[in-house]
Amino acid sequence: MPDLTILALFAVATLALLLVPGPAVVYIVTRSVAQGRSAGLISVLGIHLGSVVHVAAAALGISALLATSATAFAVVKYLGAAYLVWLGVRKLMARQSGDEAVEPPLASRSRMFWQGFVVNVLNPKTAIFFLAFLPQFTDHTRGPIAPQILLLGVIWIVLGMASDGAFALLASAMAGRLRRSARARRRLDLTSGVVYLGLGAVAAFTGESAMAKT
Repeated sequence: MPDLTILALFAVATLALLLVPGPAVVYIVTRSVAQGRSAGLISVLGIHLGSVVHVAAAALGISALLATSATAFAVVKYLGAAYLVWLGVRKLMARQSGDEAVEPPLASRSRMFWQGFVVNVLNPKTAIFFLAFLPQFTDHTRGPIAPQILLLGVIWIVLGMASDGAFALLASAMAGRLRRSARARRRLDLTSGVVYLGLGAVAAFTGESAMAKT
């Protein structure tokens, strides 16, 4: 187990990274604005279940395959990009009837949860990030590396759920009035669709640089 000083440094570095909004935060904020606080928080849970997969993969060495195999990286990257594009197209094609102010329809909680999970798991840059970042705070003189990576991953996930949850609560609080207007919801759907398409494009076209940096 790393000593307390290393753990404290890791926590500070993690918070600094988490406070810079990335694709996961954009996804959570989009969900929160479009469907409310519960949708955002459920998306947070789904995304960080995906983080559990990435941490376990880093500890077991599976992520090393993505870092060294261009084919494996490309397959996961394009699956993730395709899924994000599919979400974006669905949002852009959604139809609203009338302009009356009504409560927005709610997607099932299980669907929102698993969409967040898939979005994170199919992001190979996240896998490679954990593989590159977590080992920097391990110490081979203090025992096996895999349990240390798991501990660091748990700390990351706890802090990530706290920060992403805060983003979800803030976004939903600011968007409450907008969601009660059918016309505004349609605009939010269009915005969400564009955001998802943008995330898909980022996932598809920036993966090579992320791999090259590792």
